Amino acid sequence: MKPNLSSEDNEQMLLFQWAAVAVNYYPELELMYHVPNEGKRSTVTGSRFKQMGLKPGVPDIVLPVAHGGYTGLYIEMKYGKNKVTENQSRWLDMLKREGNKTAVCYNFEEAKEVITEYLKADRTMIF
Repeated sequence: MKPNLSSEDNEQMLLFQWAAVAVNYYPELELMYHVPNEGKRSTVTGSRFKQMGLKPGVPDIVLPVAHGGYTGLYIEMKYGKNKVTENQSRWLDMLKREGNKTAVCYNFEEAKEVITEYLKADRTMIF
């Protein structure tokens, strides 16, 4: 039986499929990853994950490379009429204050554009 994926999940999978090819043009994409922070879990599993460091609101996608004067890129994926939660907004604000570029993207194309523009900017030297 096929899992029932949300449209947000599908858009994010498209993004990582694109990244698997685009890594030939932008090698830094090898470092991009998804933070599995969403999903319904049992109380026991949720408690265990929280003890392991899971924090609500952490953005979905991380690209930990420095470009354009930023130290990294964090993207929160949404779809349709979904809105950023209070925790997500708080995390995006905190990450921005720490020198990261942040974005909320509503589909694969928007996220791809944010990432490619970010990677086209000059490398930021951090030593």
